Amino acid sequence: MRRATLASLQHREATITTETILIRADAILEGFADDDTPILHHDAAIAVTGGKVAAIGPWDAMRTAHPGATVRGGKGMVAIPGLINAHHHVGTTPLQLGSPDHPLELWFASRMGFRDLDLRLDTLFSAFEMLASGVTTVQHLHSRVPGSVDNIVAAGVTVADAYREIGMRASYSQAFRDQNRLVYAADEDFTASLPQELQPATAAFFQRFTLPLSDQVAVFEGLRAALADDPLVKVQLGPANLHWLSDQALETTAELSAKYDLPMHLHLVETAYQHEYARRRTGGTALAHVNRMGLAGRRLTIGHGVWLTESDIALCAHTGTRVCHNCSSNFRLKSGLAPVNQLMAAGIGVALGMDEAGINDDRDMLSEMRLVLRTHRVPGIDAPFPTPAQVLRMATEGGAATTPFGETIGHLRPGAWADLVLFDWDAVTRPWQNPVIPLVDVLVQRAKAAAVKTVMVAGEVVYEDGRFTRIDREAILDALAAWFGRPLSQVEQDRWALGDALLPHVRRFYDGYLKTPLPRGGPLQG
Repeated sequence: MRRATLASLQHREATITTETILIRADAILEGFADDDTPILHHDAAIAVTGGKVAAIGPWDAMRTAHPGATVRGGKGMVAIPGLINAHHHVGTTPLQLGSPDHPLELWFASRMGFRDLDLRLDTLFSAFEMLASGVTTVQHLHSRVPGSVDNIVAAGVTVADAYREIGMRASYSQAFRDQNRLVYAADEDFTASLPQELQPATAAFFQRFTLPLSDQVAVFEGLRAALADDPLVKVQLGPANLHWLSDQALETTAELSAKYDLPMHLHLVETAYQHEYARRRTGGTALAHVNRMGLAGRRLTIGHGVWLTESDIALCAHTGTRVCHNCSSNFRLKSGLAPVNQLMAAGIGVALGMDEAGINDDRDMLSEMRLVLRTHRVPGIDAPFPTPAQVLRMATEGGAATTPFGETIGHLRPGAWADLVLFDWDAVTRPWQNPVIPLVDVLVQRAKAAAVKTVMVAGEVVYEDGRFTRIDREAILDALAAWFGRPLSQVEQDRWALGDALLPHVRRFYDGYLKTPLPRGGPLQG
C-alpha cells in the first residue's frame, strides 16, 4: 500500500516553523459566542507560532509583544476563520462530465458513463475553486473506486496527496456500500427485471464495484495506516446511505466509530424516495433505524436530511446528531427543502456543504452561504430565518464539528490552527457601505471570491492575490483538458451506452413508488 509521499510530508512540516508571524487586520472574527454573536477584534492582530494561533489582541499591543515578527495583512483587511466545505465528492462536476441535473434517483444511472479520471488532476480542479472562495478544509467523501483493497487505498492516498499539494486541509472517507447500487432494490433483483440483452453488462458493472464488507473495512484500516502521519489529512468513516447499507454494514460502522472515536458522515433521507424506502424496510424512519444500529449521536453527521420528520429532529437534538445542509444540491436534484429553521430551533448543529457542485456549477462557498441565507426566509413577519452570523457559523464552526479536526479548526482562538481568510474590505464594499450594517452581515451578503486577498492554512499562505502559491493552476487545467481530450476508450463507451440503456428502466422502477403525492418542499418547511 502506498503511503503519503515522504517528500510532500517533509515539505509541509518545513512550512510550519516556530517563527512567530503577525496577521494584522482592521477587524478579526475570532469565532462566535454561544448565542451566535460574532466575536470581533478591531484594529487587531493574530500571533501565529508553529502554524497555530498563539494570541489575538489589539495591534499596538501585539506589535510591542512581537517586535521582530513578520507581518502579513494590514490596514484595509478583514480576517475570518477558514471556511469548511463539509460535504464534497468530486472535482470536475457531473454536468461537465455529461450528466444533466436529473432527480437524484435517475441521476445515478446518468452518471454510469462518466470518464475515467486522473484523481490528482480532478481533485486539484475543485480545490482551486474552494481555496479561491476561502475554503481551507474539505470533507471529501469518495464513493466510486473499483478494484482491490490496495487499489482503493492507493486512490485515497492520491486524493490526499492532491489536497496536501495545494495546501488544503481534508477529512477523507471511502464510502461503505454493500447493496442496492443503482436502485432501491437488490442488484440481482433489478438485473433480473431487465431485458435479457442488458443483464450481462449490468451484472458486470455491479460486480466491478462490489467489494465484500470485510474488504471495505480493510480499505478503511489501510487508509488510516497510510495517512496516519499526515499533518493535513485525517481519515473518518463514510457510511453511504441506508439503502446502500445492510444492517451488518451499519453495525460495523458504529463499532469502528466507537473503537477509534471517529466521526461518521451518512447521507440520509435526501429524497422522498429514500424516506419511503426506509418506511418499507424498517416500518419507520431512516434515522430511527440507524439509531437502533448504534450510529446516532455526537459522532454522526447526516448529509442532506431533507426529509427528516419532527420525531427525527427531536432524536437528533436528544442524541447530539448533526446535519450537513447541501442547499445547492437539494435544489439541483429536486430533492426538496431541508428543515433548517426547525433544526436550528432545536439546537442541532448544522454544517454547510456543496456536494457535487454549487448552484453555479462551482465550489464557491461565499455563494453557497448567500443561497442558504435567502432560501430559508420563509413568509411571515415573525417567521424564523437564519441570520448572516448563523450561516457563517455553519460554514466555520458547524463544519469543523463534523470532521476529525473538531475544535482545532473553524475559529481563531488561541490553540487553533491558523486557517484563515483575509478579505480586501474595499473590494467587498466598493463603492460604499453604510457602517450601520454589521460587518458579518455585510461580509456574508456582499463578499465575492474576487475580494479574497489571502488564504492561509496552518499559518502558511497558500493563495494570495489570485495566485496559488504551491502549484501552477493553468498547468493543471491544461493537463486536465488534455486528459479529457483523449478519445473514449471502449470501456468508457460501453459504460456510457449502458447508462443510457438503463435510464428508462430506472425510471420505471420508481413509477408508483411513492404512496402519496409529494408535499411542496418536504414534510417540513424551511
